[in-house]
Amino acid sequence: METERIVVEEEKEAAALIQQREQETTPTENPTTCLPRSPVKSKTLTKQIKILLTPVSATCGEHNKHLPQKRLLEQFSSCEEPFGKEPKAKKICSDYSSPETRAISHGVSEVVFNTDSHRCGSVVEAVSSDLETDGDSESDRNDEEVSTQLSAYERKRLKNITENAKFFASLKLFEVEASLRNMTARVQSPKIQRIKHSKAKTETTCRRSMRLQKVDPLSIPLPEAQAHPEPSVDEYPRLPPGPLQMIPIDQEEGNDATEGFLNMWAKISQVNPKVIETPTCNLESYQARLRKMVLREDSVAKVVRNRIHSVAIHPSESRTLVAAGDKWGQIGLWDLDSGLEDGVHTFVPHSQAVSCMYFSLSNPAHLLSVSHDGTLRRGDVTRAVFDEVYRNEEDNLSSFDFLAADASTLIVGMWDGEVAVVDQRTPGASAELSAELNSKTTRTIHTNPLSRHYFVAAGAGDVDIYDVRHLKASGSKPVVSLAGHTKSVASAYFSPVTGNRVLTTCADDTLRIFETTCISSSVPVLTTIRHNNYTGRWLTRFRAIWDPKRDDCFVVGSMSRPRQIEAFHATGGLVHSFLSEDYLGSVCSINAWHPTRYILAGGNSSGRLHVFKE
Repeated sequence: METERIVVEEEKEAAALIQQREQETTPTENPTTCLPRSPVKSKTLTKQIKILLTPVSATCGEHNKHLPQKRLLEQFSSCEEPFGKEPKAKKICSDYSSPETRAISHGVSEVVFNTDSHRCGSVVEAVSSDLETDGDSESDRNDEEVSTQLSAYERKRLKNITENAKFFASLKLFEVEASLRNMTARVQSPKIQRIKHSKAKTETTCRRSMRLQKVDPLSIPLPEAQAHPEPSVDEYPRLPPGPLQMIPIDQEEGNDATEGFLNMWAKISQVNPKVIETPTCNLESYQARLRKMVLREDSVAKVVRNRIHSVAIHPSESRTLVAAGDKWGQIGLWDLDSGLEDGVHTFVPHSQAVSCMYFSLSNPAHLLSVSHDGTLRRGDVTRAVFDEVYRNEEDNLSSFDFLAADASTLIVGMWDGEVAVVDQRTPGASAELSAELNSKTTRTIHTNPLSRHYFVAAGAGDVDIYDVRHLKASGSKPVVSLAGHTKSVASAYFSPVTGNRVLTTCADDTLRIFETTCISSSVPVLTTIRHNNYTGRWLTRFRAIWDPKRDDCFVVGSMSRPRQIEAFHATGGLVHSFLSEDYLGSVCSINAWHPTRYILAGGNSSGRLHVFKE
């Protein structure tokens, strides 16, 4: 009895010290976190759990680290009592390894698992004891004193841990694991080596219809088809030399419509063309005239089959006759005054692209054209024949212009950078002179309207002015070069009235106007206009051309939307835009003016002409 009394007194002292410490650390604003200090009498139960804190190690350097829960499972698994009874278990809580806590551990049986130097904590021992209803008063008092040492959260936590440990212990996971290990250790089946059989390669056959097998639906074999001859390597061979009859491709010789058309062409060509005079109207009057030019439904027609490369307008004052050359040698002539059905007549004087075409200055009954097939032909409506003026089997022709005012002498440009002087009065299809220019390519050739011995040649980044009187077979040097172009030049033309300006169209998205009043060693740039000249692969390249009635205005195709043809002034300002939302829906890359009337024709890449007129 003396020993029990000493233990009880020590427990009282330890409880008083813990209660004093909790009062110092617990805030007064939240008094509900602690239990009342006075003992609370409750219903006596047949079983009661006593919670004690036992320190494991006071010298451990790591705090707040608990023993793993697996040890609790092992503890409960080792218990042989049934699940209904209250087994003994160990729970983990916070570290209360203080001198006051250690005083509580006297006289209580404790079990410690794996208390090494690297793990510290507090082990909670749940001791189940059968108490009588009228137990010892000192034991009740000790239990009440111990319950005051833990907060409500800690008691709830310990209760949850205990219940979880009981549940996992009832599953007996460790016993099952051990039994499975023993079973796998005893039964070790020998490894069976599987024999890999090579898969037989099955050839897959594609199903073919009876049509592909050339079998009749009635299972009667069809006769073998006759072998067709292989197409020629040259799909568009050059036409035979010599004159060609002027017969439309969709009509026969002697057709009444063709005869009427040719007679009309010959009739309007008998009138002497009007001489172009220096314009007297100012820019405002000119703009007003341009605004009156409209595109009507009957002014749009498809005259050739493929992409248009050249356009020309007959200089007649009474009728409107427009010619267009396409990519594969067709030349379509359209009489706008005869309607769409009877007005279009298409001829094939060439086998490749018709790159340049003009009506004769002195005799509009002649239509001259050059092609990539190396021929220069003259369509004579009076004889209804296309005469061959010049033929070159080695080089492709790109452009030409008239050296003489009577159109008797021509200068012809070639794609390889050469030029040839051709006289129509000389019999045969040869040139009077062939010269090599200082350029890799010659795209356009144009002569000065006043000094016709000067001509400008545009090529691959080079624009030069030459004197035809000083041309040589090799080593011909230009009189002056028009510098500033960074990419290939599509065209270069003298101004039509005085020839004092040269207009160039370059692939660097720039239109340039040069001053050529005095052709000397240097030619200054008057105006530079930014313009989108990138047409791509499927459109013909833009070629800006002067209005033959003026020396200061020109037109050029446009990539802008809505589709339009733009007219600029020599100063760089936009004068007018020819557009029609109803009838113009494509890019007109090639354009041509009537020499004296306000008529503008634009050709697109599908063989269609759009004619704006007053």
